[in-house]
Amino acid sequence: MVRMSAEERRESVISAAIAEFAQRGYYGTSTEVIAKRVGVSQPYLFRLFPGKKAIFAAASLRCIEDVRRVFAEAADGLEGEEALHAMAQAYVSLIQVEPERLRMQMQTYIAVAAAEAEGDHEFGEAVRAGWMKLWETVHLPLGADVNETTTFLAYGMLVNTLAAMGFPPGHQVWQGMYPSARVTGRLEK
Repeated sequence: MVRMSAEERRESVISAAIAEFAQRGYYGTSTEVIAKRVGVSQPYLFRLFPGKKAIFAAASLRCIEDVRRVFAEAADGLEGEEALHAMAQAYVSLIQVEPERLRMQMQTYIAVAAAEAEGDHEFGEAVRAGWMKLWETVHLPLGADVNETTTFLAYGMLVNTLAAMGFPPGHQVWQGMYPSARVTGRLEK
């Protein structure tokens, strides 16, 4: 049996945390279930992360970074409308292949709102900083046009909402999606 390094184990905890928090949220997920999923003890889990909040933050920021990376790779060498279509298609593919990424994003937004309501601004600041990196990644290929960036991200949030609610491909709600949604419910070039 090959032993994992602490960094490899940390990565496996983040992956497990994304899956668990995506399904049950911050308050509904125990560190025990994450440790069990990874195959480590809770004390070992807390050697890797100082607490549940840190695990959730790592999972949340990883999801934001993953989406940012998907956008960057899709738009590489493209500009304007071509970049827009490529990023949109890449994102739709991501949330279809890895739906826990979408659910984790939604859980992150809920957790930020809850933390802010309790006066804890640190988590929200970290998420907003990650989101601004994502915004910049989208903004530049779209010609550094604030309106195009806002429209793209607004449609992305609508995609998130409709997908999270379970509207199936082919449903009429997808027909008016930008840049182009066919009856399939998939954004296409």
